[in-house]
Amino acid sequence: MAKATYKDSGVDLEVYAQSMARLPRLLKRTHSPRVLPAEGGFAGLFSLDFPGHLFRRNYQDPVLVSCTDGVGTKVKVAQMAGRHNTVGIDLVGMCVNDALCMGAEPLFFLDYMAMSHDDPELVEALVEGISQGCLDGDMALVGGETAIMPDVYSPGDYDLAGFCVGVVDRAKLLDGRAIAEGDVLIGIESSGIHSNGYSLVRKIVFELAELQLDDYVPECEASVADVLLTPTRIYTSAVRKVLGHYRVKQVVHGIAHITGGGLVENTSRILPRGLQVAIDSDTWKVPPVFTWLQQLGEVDDEEMARVFNMGIGLVMITSSYYAESIQSQLTETGLNSWQIGRVVSG
Repeated sequence: MAKATYKDSGVDLEVYAQSMARLPRLLKRTHSPRVLPAEGGFAGLFSLDFPGHLFRRNYQDPVLVSCTDGVGTKVKVAQMAGRHNTVGIDLVGMCVNDALCMGAEPLFFLDYMAMSHDDPELVEALVEGISQGCLDGDMALVGGETAIMPDVYSPGDYDLAGFCVGVVDRAKLLDGRAIAEGDVLIGIESSGIHSNGYSLVRKIVFELAELQLDDYVPECEASVADVLLTPTRIYTSAVRKVLGHYRVKQVVHGIAHITGGGLVENTSRILPRGLQVAIDSDTWKVPPVFTWLQQLGEVDDEEMARVFNMGIGLVMITSSYYAESIQSQLTETGLNSWQIGRVVSG
């Protein structure tokens, strides 16, 4: 009887080592002095503060904020297109944008990749996107895990999950309690579909309309692949700009990341009891990608609004007094924003 080896079962440790050798540079480009050396260690190390140091943060009562998420079936589009260096940005964005809703400063990120077999080029491309997302989110990529599971994933398939940690002083925590009747909802533009609703997107585009990835979408002036693989916008610089501009406590009363469930569901999550949102959908122009999908699949308005962000990726809730000033700060970061509604009783 022949001796069994790990390689015979589908896991080649030599190829795995080649994959891992490609990653240190992608991690290190995201590191700040707060990342502590841990070469060969079993965990990443990050300093919350630097007593008596240039990088002193002066937290008074720090609260750690943690978020985890995945990319969903958008990875199927990346696999179809053979384009793997953008879904890592989505992975980071889906996590860090949630942390920002609490007013947190993003600190560090870890990823988990699962696939059928080791592929050094694929692993490098995925981590390249994750690394870029961490740069956009201004946080360190301190580690991760690559799982090779040949009996779970078919050749070419993979999945991504991520985990981020941030910190906020308890006094600056955005928990929605300050939201009051009459507050204004400021909607900040998304970059497109982001990373929600891709089971419906794929059904419309590839099953019902029978389009190919290289087909041209006139409404979006781009190919199907380019439209569907546009990365999730990461809002770290915008949120930091706004929150850092005002010394008054809680000028921003709440922040909502618009993901699955749409505008109403996600903004309602942070409202105190007895309040609801009144949104005026005529206050911003819905990006062409959504009108294209709606017409292509003959999707009802209500279903579109329930599944997709419809062009609004993040919502800040504030008193009307500060609304225009906040919009001015957002414009300086290069983002469009609109006053899309108000908080009302109900």
